[in-house]
Amino acid sequence: MSETESKEPSRRDFIYVATAAAGTITTAAAIWPLIDQMNPSADVQALSSIEVDVADVEPGSQITIKWLGKPVFIRRRTEEEIQAARAVDLETLPDPLSDNKNKPNTDASDENRTLDEAGEWLVMVGVCTHLGCVPLAEAGDFNGWFCPCHGSHYDTAGRIRKGPAPKNLIVPKAEFIEDLIIKLG
Repeated sequence: MSETESKEPSRRDFIYVATAAAGTITTAAAIWPLIDQMNPSADVQALSSIEVDVADVEPGSQITIKWLGKPVFIRRRTEEEIQAARAVDLETLPDPLSDNKNKPNTDASDENRTLDEAGEWLVMVGVCTHLGCVPLAEAGDFNGWFCPCHGSHYDTAGRIRKGPAPKNLIVPKAEFIEDLIIKLG
C-alpha cells in the first residue's frame, strides 16, 4: 500500500476541511447583515399596534388616523347608514367578500364588515383599492365614500358599488379593548 492510498486523513485533507469551514463562516457573516436589514425597523414595529380613543366620535361622523403610514377611517354610523348598508342585495356587489382581517373568508354583508354586532362602528383602511387614492367621506352615489381621482363609489359599509376599484375598502385587524378604545393591529 502506498502513501497515497492510505485511509488515514492527511494534513492536506485537514487543510481542505478547515478552509471550507472558514469560507462558510465568512460567507454567512457577510450575508447576515443583508438578511437582517430586511426585518422591520424598531419604529415600524412600535407602530404595528396602536390604541385609539373614540369617545368623542359622534354618530354620523368619522375620524381619520394614520396607522402604518396609511389613513384609517373610524366611522360611527347612524341608524340610517346601518339600515342602508344592511338593505343591499349581496348579489349586486362587485366584490362578494368582506375583506375583513377580523373575519376572513366571509361574505360582504354589513355584519361581516363592522367592528361591533350592532353595526355602529366601521373601521377601514382609507385607501382606494383601484390606485391607492384616499376617498372622500359622505360622498358619491351611495353616500359612503367617493374616490374623485377615478370615480370609485363605496357605500356606507365601505363596499365598492360603482367604478374601477376591484375590491371593497379593507377592514384591518381591530378590536375594542375597552368601551371606547379600539386597538388596531
